[in-house]
Amino acid sequence: MSKIEKVLASGKTHTTHNSAGYTSRGHNGSLDIELSSPGSATPAHVFTGVQPHPKAEQLFAGAWSACYIAAVGLAAQQLKVTLPADTAVDIEVDLGQTGAEYFLQARLTLRAPGLEQGIATELAHIAHSICPYSKATRNNIDVTLNVVTA
Repeated sequence: MSKIEKVLASGKTHTTHNSAGYTSRGHNGSLDIELSSPGSATPAHVFTGVQPHPKAEQLFAGAWSACYIAAVGLAAQQLKVTLPADTAVDIEVDLGQTGAEYFLQARLTLRAPGLEQGIATELAHIAHSICPYSKATRNNIDVTLNVVTA
């Protein structure tokens, strides 16, 4: 797996969980999505793109973060942990170049304010092993996993 020498474009999303489901928001307001799980009674996906249109990296980050935060919920159920109400996931996906080759890289940050650091780190790693997007990218792109509990 090659490291990116020069970042050409980035997509960032912040995904939160609330009583109505999940919400993913792009860092510059160009991507807002209300998400639901398969078989869920909550409303279907609502996608709003405003100028400028979201980049492919941002769309990928949004989809990945929706899947990953759901996996965090599954991991919390497995460990019998109650997630803080303001649990969130930030994902940044970069398109970059090394020489003439193009690559992706990503940074996933689980934000679980007030949760014990070791438990939050365990949740993050279990979720990373559950999430299909994480599985698809494993050993294909450079992924950094971060946990913030403060």
